[in-house]
Amino acid sequence: MRPVAVVSTAQRQEPELSGLTEVELMAPLIEKARSAVGLTQADIGFTCSGSSDFLAGQAFSFVMTLDAVGPVPPIAESHVEMDGAWALYEAWVKLQIGEIDTALVYSYGKSSPGSIRDVLATQLDPYYVAPLWPDSWALGALQARVLLEGGVVSERRMAEIAARSQSHAAGNANAVRAGTPTVDDLLDTAFVADPLRPHDCAATADGGVAVVLAADDRAGDLSDRPAWIRGIDHRIDAHHFGVRDLVAAPSAALAARHAGLGSDRVDIAELHSPFTTSEHLLTDALGLDEAAVTINPSGGALAGDTLMASGLMRIAEVADRISAGTADRGVAHASSGPWLQQNLVCVMGAD
Repeated sequence: MRPVAVVSTAQRQEPELSGLTEVELMAPLIEKARSAVGLTQADIGFTCSGSSDFLAGQAFSFVMTLDAVGPVPPIAESHVEMDGAWALYEAWVKLQIGEIDTALVYSYGKSSPGSIRDVLATQLDPYYVAPLWPDSWALGALQARVLLEGGVVSERRMAEIAARSQSHAAGNANAVRAGTPTVDDLLDTAFVADPLRPHDCAATADGGVAVVLAADDRAGDLSDRPAWIRGIDHRIDAHHFGVRDLVAAPSAALAARHAGLGSDRVDIAELHSPFTTSEHLLTDALGLDEAAVTINPSGGALAGDTLMASGLMRIAEVADRISAGTADRGVAHASSGPWLQQNLVCVMGAD
């Protein structure tokens, strides 16, 4: 496998970015990521983006956002209608082929114009589930109830995860939910979708992220401490709810195994968990020892969740800490779909 590393990142996340177009959001982030390693678009071998035209409300909206990249003269470019983590996977495959040595990956999303809770219902099975129009919190609550009644998780455990997230997020300028609440404080709040409380659900946000990848010696030339991708894999569970196991995350466990997560220790883990129950399931599926691994040092999606970018942000968070020398090995996770239907696991290290 050809060595590929994350050599620079840039991200921005806020509760609401009104009056700001996607181009205006992404142009400074893309420029920051490229210039941090002394590159211009002419030096980038391949560009890949992740976003949702449905979310933007306009077909081929990603084409217009290319103005933030600089597509003239023509560039080699691709787009995935997915979280940017899957765009990074496509770029990683392109680098493996050996035709290029550098790649730019970016993704973005704006949730504030509408109700993401309701919009996400449109991705459900069009025959049996979508007509019922269950919002994402309702589905999360259904899974939480199954987990609670099965003894897989407790309300206190869920509150402990939320408290940890908010505490870690206090040092993250891009977090939209942070603080130092006690577990009892959180348990004293009212339900928003029984048995979920506000802190159990991801904090929706607007934002974007850009990442530069480089292969072989090129990575070492661009960064003093590249975050090498040591393994990456993505898997998917069945779309039909009736055949899903709600008390486990089998595709996440499979992706972790194929990414080589269990081959060595990890210092940090950034998990794209839209609910506290998701984080509990992912911690178990990935075999993470909470006593030895710092989970979601950024606060994770519970502290700020930008649809179509949160997964790539998790990769950027791990890469930043490896490049800064505060971690030697980490794992980043991205998810999409209800109940952790799709999962991508990326293992990174300093050497």
